[in-house]
Amino acid sequence: MTPRTLVIGAGIAGIQASLDIANSGYEVVLVEREPSIGGHMAQLSETFPTLDCSQCIMTPRTVEVGHHENIRLYTYSEIESIHSDGPDGDFLVRIRRKAAYVNWELCTGCGVCQEKCPFKVESIFERGIGPRKVAYTLSPQAVPNKPVIDAANCRYLQSKWDIEAGRLPALDQQGNPAKPKCGACAKFCPTGAIDWEQQDQMIEERVGSIVVATGYDLFPQSRLPEYGGGKIPDVIDGLAFERLLAASGPTSGKVVRPSDGTTPQEVVFIQCSGSRDPERGVPYCSKICCMYTAKQAILYKHRVHSGRVHVFYMDIRSGGKGYEEFLNRAQAEDGVTYIRGRVSKLYRDGGKVIVKGADTLSGRPVEIAADLVVLATAVLPKPGSGEIAGMLGIPMDDSAGDYGGFYISANDEIEPVVSPVPGIFLAGTGLGPKDIPETVAQASGAAAKVLSMFQRQKGLT
Repeated sequence: MTPRTLVIGAGIAGIQASLDIANSGYEVVLVEREPSIGGHMAQLSETFPTLDCSQCIMTPRTVEVGHHENIRLYTYSEIESIHSDGPDGDFLVRIRRKAAYVNWELCTGCGVCQEKCPFKVESIFERGIGPRKVAYTLSPQAVPNKPVIDAANCRYLQSKWDIEAGRLPALDQQGNPAKPKCGACAKFCPTGAIDWEQQDQMIEERVGSIVVATGYDLFPQSRLPEYGGGKIPDVIDGLAFERLLAASGPTSGKVVRPSDGTTPQEVVFIQCSGSRDPERGVPYCSKICCMYTAKQAILYKHRVHSGRVHVFYMDIRSGGKGYEEFLNRAQAEDGVTYIRGRVSKLYRDGGKVIVKGADTLSGRPVEIAADLVVLATAVLPKPGSGEIAGMLGIPMDDSAGDYGGFYISANDEIEPVVSPVPGIFLAGTGLGPKDIPETVAQASGAAAKVLSMFQRQKGLT
């Protein structure tokens, strides 16, 4: 058995597991599909219940991963295939490193290509709140701090490929070979790092164990027609609100309405948006929504002192150290109004979003003319989790319906981080919704299982 570990996913779970294993003297191959590491935690402003800065907690870990001598980091990469040599053997892993069209060996991360790129597209990282350039890094704190070029939206690459495929004339009006449009990033790059001919690379690694930490996604607003179906600009999800609160976000931490850039004075939070709804959403509780809604409400009040906050909830679930006290603080100290009841409908009326619901404690209907509505949407398995499970032979449940399911461990009570497949371990929200402390603890647990397996093997040789 090769004493090397593959970690799939570089969110906080993958980062923690990688560091624990690498700091014990064993090699780690860390694979992340995004251009930089950090996962959803990199999108957060502060964490509950301490209100610590998310980047302050995470950045030392991401930097350590990026420079660790025992960690081989593959970002902007995906697992192509995994083959096992048997119960006590190695795994042969094929990794596809996608073309970034930037030679990272030459790139210094100066940012000139992003500055000079004239085209912008909607940023998935910013959850639609702000744009990004076609040549981009995910955030100012990105590790590695190397840009990639979005080929699907790059004017130069698209016109280059059109000319090569015969969809555009190969000659210009003077009879000279036609040149692709734009290319500003290459013109201004001081190190000549832009590489228009770069291709995807196939890399093979042999490992003795695997930690699966693929993370989560959020329930799409388009599947919530009663809440606007994602078509009302001032109805956003919780991660989008995090980007409004974040100092590194598109508004530099200023809370504004996406539709007109004004400061919202009336904000409504709707919990269980898609959660605990077996007919139209998912049947399970997403676990973190009560707490991050309270956190966001507090942070909003800290920025907009004159603002009013209303939280619609089914019931409060705050099982964690300091969690109940944190919720009490939101209500008692920051004046957040909690309304027990579901929202039946919301719609746009002029510059307002009309929220219609009911207060089940008083038995009265409620109607609020809100400036901004924030949905605590359900936690879903990460897209692609099913493909990883199929490669590894890991079972999954069907809790998320059309969106797949979460991984199933060997024993949820006794071995929650051990998969039924020898040598494969599980961590983080790929197993189900959980908060950051539980995710980190589980990642360290998975790393401990890997180290224990390597030590046993070492004792036999």
